[in-house]
Amino acid sequence: MPVVDIPGSKSITARALFLAAAADGVTTLVRPLRSDDTEGFAEGLARLGYRVGRTPDTWQVDGRPQGPAVDEADVYCRDGATTARFLPTLAAAGHGTFRFDASPQMRRRPLLPLTRALRDLGVDLRHEQQEGHHPLTVAAAGVEGGEVTLDAGQSSQYLTALLLLGPLTRTGLRITVTDLVSVPYVEITIAMMRAFGVEVRREGDVFVVPPGGYRATTYAVEPDASTASYFFAAAAVTGGEVTVPGLGEGALQGDLGFVDVLRRMGAEVSVGAQATTVRGTGELRGVTVNMRDISDTMPTLAAIAPFASGPVRIEDVANTRVKECDRLEACAENLRRLGAEVATGPDWIEIRPGAAPSGLGGGLSGAEITSYGDHRIVMSFAVTGLRVPGISFDDPGCVRKTFPGFHEEFGALRAPW
Repeated sequence: MPVVDIPGSKSITARALFLAAAADGVTTLVRPLRSDDTEGFAEGLARLGYRVGRTPDTWQVDGRPQGPAVDEADVYCRDGATTARFLPTLAAAGHGTFRFDASPQMRRRPLLPLTRALRDLGVDLRHEQQEGHHPLTVAAAGVEGGEVTLDAGQSSQYLTALLLLGPLTRTGLRITVTDLVSVPYVEITIAMMRAFGVEVRREGDVFVVPPGGYRATTYAVEPDASTASYFFAAAAVTGGEVTVPGLGEGALQGDLGFVDVLRRMGAEVSVGAQATTVRGTGELRGVTVNMRDISDTMPTLAAIAPFASGPVRIEDVANTRVKECDRLEACAENLRRLGAEVATGPDWIEIRPGAAPSGLGGGLSGAEITSYGDHRIVMSFAVTGLRVPGISFDDPGCVRKTFPGFHEEFGALRAPW
């Protein structure tokens, strides 16, 4: 039975780096994710004057509740959405002039709801080119706090950024939220803030964050549940078995809920106190599933959908169109290239089963997958490749964004099956 050692969660590592930088004292992060995104976040903190000490298994951050140690900085956020959204928010709580830019891919991704909220709180923030996109400059003078309304329909990261900022304001924040997606990610944020000494109150659509700052701590980063989804899916489509330690009943990440979808489709799932195991049964049923709260695993499900006995319909995933690429169309286009029958709408995708009998690749044939530089497209279709020979990728290396060793780990998994 393969036991897969999944790298640390990207979402948790990014939040932990923000919290550690903002906390009073030295924080130790245990088993943080080391990938292009998180290295970019740590590098951004260093550009802002925070001390980040890195060993292979732990990172130590000297917190600065008063904000960046420099009064001027130029920060390049690479492809990282958390870096590009969280670091300008952190810098706003300090004093100085801080410029942020990002990769062409990240420049295309939206920022405007967060920009508007920060401006409503009195932050002097200017977009240099396209309104609501990088590059941008923050002329920071601390944040007073108060009441603000936020549209979180595109990304929960906007709300997370404001929640994280709250304790660094002088009077705290009351954030009224409309149209919130990816609720479990906000719950991760609130749980992690509690670990750093801050209690957020929720009153319906209003989140109340007290002032007073954060306390440094030692924080263990759990394995990435979105990344684990490829290994769980691999077990389901091959009839194999995979156990992921470190992700169990108390896991913070909502994306572990992907295993519930696999269970509905016919896989055997066991979620224990300290680990989760998925075993394929040779059966994959069609399913209609709302993935609004676990949308990062939408490509994983799309990639195994042709092997189901009935149609697989994924609904309420409009926000996947503004990720690293338009993931909904990327999945549809690649599945069609492999020979699958696919229909899409504004916020849904439906994949119909392949014509061939079960076990013969679902009627699909190999082709080159267009990745659009998106790590999740490559990792998802690697699962398809377990059943369909001849699948290749135009940019296999883009997995370094979250899992530099993915292809090696996945190759090792293939061997027992």
